[in-house]
Amino acid sequence: MPIPIVNSIASWFLKKRFHQIELFLKYPNEVQQELLLQLINKAKDTEIGKQYGFESITDYKTFAERVPISTYEEYQQNIERSRLGENNIFWPQPIKWFAKSSGTTNAKSKFIPVSEDSLEDCHYAASKDLLCMYLNNNENSQLFTGKSLRLGGSKELYKENGTTFGDLSAILIDNMPFWAEFSSTPSNKVSLMSNWEEKMQAIVDETIQENVTSLAGVPSWMLVLLNNVLETTGKNNLFDIWPNLEVYFHGGVSFLPYKEQYKNILPKKDFRYYEIYNASEGFFAIQDQNNSSELLLMLDYGIFYEFIPMDTYSTTNEKIIPLSEVETDKNYAVVITTNAGLWRYKIGDTVRFTSTNPYRIKVSGRTKHHINAFGEELIIENAEDALKKVCKKTKAEIVDYTAAPIFMKGKEKGAHEWLIEFKKPPTDINYFNELFDNALKALNSDYEAKRYNNMTLNKPTIHIAREQLFYDWLKQNNKLGGQHKVPRLSNNRDYMDALLDLNK
Repeated sequence: MPIPIVNSIASWFLKKRFHQIELFLKYPNEVQQELLLQLINKAKDTEIGKQYGFESITDYKTFAERVPISTYEEYQQNIERSRLGENNIFWPQPIKWFAKSSGTTNAKSKFIPVSEDSLEDCHYAASKDLLCMYLNNNENSQLFTGKSLRLGGSKELYKENGTTFGDLSAILIDNMPFWAEFSSTPSNKVSLMSNWEEKMQAIVDETIQENVTSLAGVPSWMLVLLNNVLETTGKNNLFDIWPNLEVYFHGGVSFLPYKEQYKNILPKKDFRYYEIYNASEGFFAIQDQNNSSELLLMLDYGIFYEFIPMDTYSTTNEKIIPLSEVETDKNYAVVITTNAGLWRYKIGDTVRFTSTNPYRIKVSGRTKHHINAFGEELIIENAEDALKKVCKKTKAEIVDYTAAPIFMKGKEKGAHEWLIEFKKPPTDINYFNELFDNALKALNSDYEAKRYNNMTLNKPTIHIAREQLFYDWLKQNNKLGGQHKVPRLSNNRDYMDALLDLNK
């Protein structure tokens, strides 16, 4: 099949855009400093700009001294005023859209501002860059001969006080340029359906008739959709339905627990997987190389980055550093200043730099999603890596999991409790547990020290979850679909106890 003219247009755009990318690759810190001053200058006449004297800020040092680090809770009052229609509070443009995000640690909804600048210069710019990088790395791609199957959130858009809120994916779909809608499936009408289970079947019915060449969505929910496609069609793998399928663009949760299941339904060695790192607050990083788990930090999307070393996080010695001071193989909490008016805002994610020339990262977890009840500092990255190794050795496959501490009682030692739903369980769960415990020790020296001779921590306890436990829990909590995720690691037992009750 000949590559259509749209590939040529994309190639032209690619070359033009690559000159700009080369600029921030060559001068990353200068690009970031200039961007910061542009953001400050643009917002100098806003309420926040006047409050912190943006007009006289000419360098990062002054900015860091004057503007405090903030969380959503500290921003919430100004966001609520903006949602009621007030303008010029934290960004000079009227904020028309708010991305509704409940996350996984708090049932209360968050409303993240999305400005025209962030929509165009961040979210949509990143989507184009992702395609450009993919085409640059795969010159014989037939991507544009077919359509991209996108799986967004299940929430409708709601209008209040002249502003609109909903899932970020719904906002993006509602405002997407015509060329993107033309090259995507399902239709906007189906994409924005509010009932998740009805929507899933509608997507299946609509997309099995299309020539799908790429997939885009969160791995956990995309897997549910793709298994429904196979069940509906009676086919063994997806290439029997979409023979020209060549790439899956994924993000939102770690891909590691799902990789083997995807390989089973996409049994081609040259099938591509491309990871992205985005959130309601912005689009941050893109996989820019084939067969790589590293993500290039995008430095010209209107987002200024700062980082908090996790060994100082929430301590009296908390340290905040700019991009120029980060080091590889250290865990950092991410702080952003954006072209939607978030100033020195903690997004709750943690990353680890794999390279500083260029700046490439891996997402390592969440600031609230770790277990440190006994000084073991277990993060999601440790858990995912350990589970991947043990599943490979035992030929097990995981659907979902969560973990929490078992707290010390009297003379009883503490431990970690794991609840794992398997698609394919191991033949011996005790052997699985032994391998898993040893894998965690090898990956995390703090965990290993606490486990030494059962000094502080006993061996983990693993429960096998019944089929669809986590799905039922999400449904019960009105969290089906889209960006909703099962909380992986928690320092308390709230999720674990609720799930164990549901597992009875």
